Amino acid sequence: MRRVLILGGTAEARALAAELDARPGLRVVSSLAGRVSNPRLPVGEVREGGFGGAGGLAAYLAEERIDVLVDATHPFAQRMTASAATASSDTGVPLLVLRRPGWQEGPGDAWHRVPSLHAAADLLATGAWPTTTASTAASAPGVAEARVFLTTGRRSLPVFAGLPGVWLLARSVDPPEPPVPPRVHVLLARGPYTLEGERALIREHHLNVLVTKDSGGQLTAAKLTAARELGLPVIMVDRPPLPPGVRLVDTVAAATAWAAGQG
Repeated sequence: MRRVLILGGTAEARALAAELDARPGLRVVSSLAGRVSNPRLPVGEVREGGFGGAGGLAAYLAEERIDVLVDATHPFAQRMTASAATASSDTGVPLLVLRRPGWQEGPGDAWHRVPSLHAAADLLATGAWPTTTASTAASAPGVAEARVFLTTGRRSLPVFAGLPGVWLLARSVDPPEPPVPPRVHVLLARGPYTLEGERALIREHHLNVLVTKDSGGQLTAAKLTAARELGLPVIMVDRPPLPPGVRLVDTVAAATAWAAGQG
């Protein structure tokens, strides 16, 4: 019996679990960090909760006699990926990272890529983000402040709250820790999001800049199309780098073949 541990929480992790669970001779365990309430559960065996760092993960790999480890966490789960790389190195359990491709700027987009959330906040504070000829199309007449569509997750809110001249529409699956800062409107919603809905949201709140992380995928990509159509500039936070030497694939099919011992 080949034992596979999937570090999950993403649509790709659920798809991978479904593919592997259907194959004979595999025991598949999906691990969820438990940071999102009522998560979408994958098929098969599920483990919820953290490991306690790289040491805890290494101990789990040894105790459960895991043969291969797949990190299919969110592209910005940097700490978990670092722990997976360390645990893999310490135990000799092979590691594969599955990441969906990132988003790419296209004709009509006005993106400014930044290396971190703090760099995005600094850009907002200076008002130096990119513009388009229609960059005020979604703004109310006379609005001079930055009205920000913030989709970087509830834990990032403290980085952006309190910036002078900035109003935030912060969308997240779960509510942020109280109290909610002033000049912040929290919208609780779970994707996938529609283009029509994103257009309506931008117009309703007179948003004039989008701040997001390069998560990739189609579940949340409609906001980028809406921003392009309505002339909103985008501040795009780049993904953190992977640990050196880690093997990376960007499709569920490739990860399935590798985890099943065929790639």
